[in-house]
Amino acid sequence: MYPSCLNITDSHELSICEAAKQQNETEPEPIFDENLERIVSLTVFVLFGIIFVVGLIGNALVVIVVAFNPLMRSTTNILIFNLAISDLMFVIMCIPFTASDYILTNWLFGDFMCKCVQYMIVVTCLGSVYTLVLMSLDRFLAVVHPISSMSIRTEKNALIAIILAWFCIFSAAIPTAISHGEVEYVHKGENHTACLFLSEQGYHHDYFQISFFLSSYVIPLSLISFLYVGMLARLWSSNAPGGGKGSKESRKGKKRVTRLVVFVVVAFLICWAPIQIVLLLKSLNLYKTNAITVSIQIISHVLAYLNSCLNFILYAFLSENFRKAFRKVMWCGHQRQSSSHYVLTAPDTKSTRTRTANTGNGAASVDIL
Repeated sequence: MYPSCLNITDSHELSICEAAKQQNETEPEPIFDENLERIVSLTVFVLFGIIFVVGLIGNALVVIVVAFNPLMRSTTNILIFNLAISDLMFVIMCIPFTASDYILTNWLFGDFMCKCVQYMIVVTCLGSVYTLVLMSLDRFLAVVHPISSMSIRTEKNALIAIILAWFCIFSAAIPTAISHGEVEYVHKGENHTACLFLSEQGYHHDYFQISFFLSSYVIPLSLISFLYVGMLARLWSSNAPGGGKGSKESRKGKKRVTRLVVFVVVAFLICWAPIQIVLLLKSLNLYKTNAITVSIQIISHVLAYLNSCLNFILYAFLSENFRKAFRKVMWCGHQRQSSSHYVLTAPDTKSTRTRTANTGNGAASVDIL
């Protein structure tokens, strides 16, 4: 996903990498002066550090809440669990190595880690966006076909869908590992190494980037949009069947869960849109390198990485049950002092509903966000 030199804040090194790919020994002119360059590098490094810590803690909390709370295991929450796993992999496997590019002038981790990091960036991005597609499909079925979909929206089927999605994603991302590698080059008489897209070996960077843009943004965005057009039309329709109190509470519950999913989807699309556009323009040779465009690229890069720590904040603000579950996890030490058996439970509020229904094919999940 992040091609050659994307992670390098040093504008001089950015130009050097481009020159190395073209086997051009002409000395490039620095874009930033030395002092500004240090400020930019330090600022981005600090921001990445904050994103790493918040993303690690926040996504770990989501994983713990869903994994150790049986009453939180609806199909939607299982998909939220999967999204948190994807974000955790991104935080652990990608952010530290990207941050190192902002403070080091060489890639120090070898050819294998170069391939692995680039591969995992693509895998985790695809994992996140197609989990959002599954979440949108789950919402569509729950809202548009609330009764007939109960035999489909089971925990077992959610797990099967997740496993199939990951298998396809891990397989589809293999070309990323093949087409990236550690490259040595000489600059000012010194040997340098960089993790680059191997254009000189016959791989086409423009094809790679366009295919990634389509598979990770355009196609899933189109699927999500299609599902939400049909879902929201039904959700807000005044002709929805049933007029009793239970029906109204059920519709309120569906609206609340759907609102959360909408916020998560919109956050992903907004955070990733700038960097997707930048990379697409670069692959088409329409992105000129200067101080402004490099700054835009850096900001877009940080914004995309910010998404990995944003979701759990949305859960905390938009879901009362997640807020209470987060508090219980953080205060688990105090909980253990008052109980020898510690289990997270869904709060006894009006917003909590029966979690499962017998459909003959297993337990069908009911929204408990």
